[in-house]
Amino acid sequence: MKLRRTNAFAAASAKAGFSAATGYRIENDHRLPSQPSKTRGRRRSDPLEHIFEAEVVPLLKAAPGIRAVAIFEEMPRRHPELGSGIRRSLERRIRSGRSVHGEEQEVIFRQAHEPGRHGLSDFTDMASLGVTIVGQRLDYLLYHFRLVYSGFEHAHVILGGESFVALVEGLQNALWSLGGAPLCTCLDLPRLNL
Repeated sequence: MKLRRTNAFAAASAKAGFSAATGYRIENDHRLPSQPSKTRGRRRSDPLEHIFEAEVVPLLKAAPGIRAVAIFEEMPRRHPELGSGIRRSLERRIRSGRSVHGEEQEVIFRQAHEPGRHGLSDFTDMASLGVTIVGQRLDYLLYHFRLVYSGFEHAHVILGGESFVALVEGLQNALWSLGGAPLCTCLDLPRLNL
């Protein structure tokens, strides 16, 4: 804004580090950058509005493997008023139509574990086992550490509740036993009331 007072518009924009077009847009827009802009609507009416559900969706259901180009070539034959400018609109609508009306796809989340990359850490309440010492019930936790790739495991008995000290002690003993540390350790951090 200060540069605009003493310089021409293009020069002020260049000195501020952005293009003249951005400068004009900022100058004409009286909203703050943090205020959301209105979402842009359609610039023209949808040419496929009346034919998509009636004609294109049945074609997609009848021949799931049909290509969008084949449907594009068929539509101007049936409706000569449609121009060649509908191709991208038709392709977009077919892609979204297949996601809604197409056959279900199997969803797979691949889990590729690399050696030495991930370690998991958690506490387990062992009270349900009913361990007794000299007739007295022993309530304890087990700190458990595991490497994802190799399956290395370490367990440490905790005779108190979940605490930061218990976590550090268990993790330290596990890493000493391992002889190193993985790149990433997912810790189950206890909720501390401070």
